[in-house]
Amino acid sequence: MTSNPIVGVDVGGTFTDLFLFDPGANAFRTAKVPSNRGDEAVGFMNGLRALGGPAGFDAIVHGTTVGTNALLERKGAKLGVITTQGFRDVLEMRRRDRRNTWGLSGEFLPIAERDMRLEVPERTLADGTIHTPVDVAAVQAAARALLAQGAEACAIVFINAYANPANEQAAAAAVRAAWPNPHVSVSSEILPEIREFERASTAALNAYLQPVVASYLGKLEGALGEAGFGGRFHIVQSNGGIMSTATARAVPARTALSGPAAGVIAAAAIARAAGFENAITCDLGGTSFDVSLVTGGRMELAAQATVDFGLVIRSPMIEITTIGAGGGSIAHVDRGGLLQVGPESAGSRPGPVCYGQGNTRPTLTDANVVLGRINAERPIGGALSRLDVEGAKAAIAEHVGRPLGLDAMAAAEAIVRVANAKMAGAIRLVSIERGHDPQKFVALPFGGGGALHVGALIKEVGLRAALVPRFPGVTSAIGCVIADVRHDQVRTLNLSLEGVDAAALDRRMVEEASAARAVVEAAGLPVDRIEVRFELDMHYAGQTHTVGVPLPLRVIQGSTGVSEAIIRNAFETAYRHAFSRLLPGLPIRIVTLRTAAIGVRPDFDLAALAPPADATLDGAARGARQVWFDGGWHAATVWSRLDLPVGALVHGPAILEQPDATVVVDPDLTARVDRFGNLIIERE
Repeated sequence: MTSNPIVGVDVGGTFTDLFLFDPGANAFRTAKVPSNRGDEAVGFMNGLRALGGPAGFDAIVHGTTVGTNALLERKGAKLGVITTQGFRDVLEMRRRDRRNTWGLSGEFLPIAERDMRLEVPERTLADGTIHTPVDVAAVQAAARALLAQGAEACAIVFINAYANPANEQAAAAAVRAAWPNPHVSVSSEILPEIREFERASTAALNAYLQPVVASYLGKLEGALGEAGFGGRFHIVQSNGGIMSTATARAVPARTALSGPAAGVIAAAAIARAAGFENAITCDLGGTSFDVSLVTGGRMELAAQATVDFGLVIRSPMIEITTIGAGGGSIAHVDRGGLLQVGPESAGSRPGPVCYGQGNTRPTLTDANVVLGRINAERPIGGALSRLDVEGAKAAIAEHVGRPLGLDAMAAAEAIVRVANAKMAGAIRLVSIERGHDPQKFVALPFGGGGALHVGALIKEVGLRAALVPRFPGVTSAIGCVIADVRHDQVRTLNLSLEGVDAAALDRRMVEEASAARAVVEAAGLPVDRIEVRFELDMHYAGQTHTVGVPLPLRVIQGSTGVSEAIIRNAFETAYRHAFSRLLPGLPIRIVTLRTAAIGVRPDFDLAALAPPADATLDGAARGARQVWFDGGWHAATVWSRLDLPVGALVHGPAILEQPDATVVVDPDLTARVDRFGNLIIERE
């Protein structure tokens, strides 16, 4: 195990959170500094300096939202696409879906304009036969034309390239020879998988993000070098693993959910350690509320994600549902007279009205400040000495209270209730609507604001309890520290299960495992072991959609031991689990092989976060203050959360304060401290 500190850094829309762990001393430190939207490297380096670094750090692992923001705000590179003759409109046609199902409104603009999508003569058939060799001269001419039109990145997407990449490889060599930068994405390198639109979209979005992510990482690496950092710098992937910055530059599409994924990693580990196998993670930051499901102690992975309408990335990702309801979400009354919270956000600059930085429209944070739930004299993050309660109250009265005929306090409570309802809806979406009983799940809130709302979520959704991490405001940064190294890759097979050539499949699986292991080994982080997992996408003949079929196999002495019987049994188990019945008599097909190599990092003992042995209840008491609940003021006890001893029991109404977050315990709830320092909040 490394003996020098490792630091996790999560850059959010409002704050940059950091967690330093020193394995030699079994000690940790945290930091929270304001983010600098538009130049996130400033907040990143300020945070590292607050921890005394980075010269002495062994490794830095970063969860970033730079790629996500570039996609949502359409601020990627000017993109050119070179494709097969007759297929330039794949990105625009998509899956024949529409932004608005009904009516004639709504439009979709692809990330590459039509005159930036050029066709060249070439054709590969579905069986991999080269029908028409690629016209290299035409490719070279297309590359020159795109550069003349200002293209900063290029995506090469040929039809059926997953079956035989030869034409794409020849085209890629020609383009790279002429292209002035390394920002060239080739679909057979990014996603060698059947499904024309998904492959085209993933390759195009990867190229679209390459200059943005490469510039950001270059700026960070330059600043780290100037500060004397000589360790390893890694990035959290959307699949819950980490990768080298070299991989992140080449495949930035895998960072699309980097920041939110880090939080889910930590939340899953915290829930398992605390004895809860089923949890719903609730990440409330400055701009969004991210929800994910942990079942049986494991995170849910999706084969692809739609970052925004029409922007599809097909790569394994932690399944996260996001809504625009963060602390900075702006509250307003719409033209129909209904109160809305979000999705527009005040962000970190100017931030909520109570920050006093020029914003005049009230936010969810302003409502919590006015209701007394956030201590105006001790704002988190340390950038402000106090919060402007009266300014926030006046803004709420003007923009929400006056249009609805409410006084300022009733209007503030209405803002919180609307936000709670939106959050509860997101939780129902990932639980009840997918057949899960919420009474078997605990809410695991984190982010700067998650623990402010958890009591309402327990009651609105009917959850078993809430598990509030020891440091909810820096949970995503903790996830960066404990994340495993991971590499996923996929190959299309398109085989019939009946009579499958098991020996040939075994050779392919061994090759894929070896290649995936090599990527993990090259990352340079210490791992206890490397696990290789195989999964097949399969379906009955005639079906369109596939089911994921995990194979209980590993490589031993150069072989996996795969057989037709093993695959059939695994398929029937997975299919029955998904659909409750089989379709006997129908042929079964193997579509793709997915291989994941996971470098399991040394265990992080969460007991290191526990309260000190000499902590006492009296030492944590901080008096009481008036807090608004259910239409009136209540005398709420106030506690220094980090000073509460193990086993402490706190009855609501109560406010538990700490440097990175505030926990609200409603009047009819209690909170107790477990052996890791987590808070378990339950009904009385």
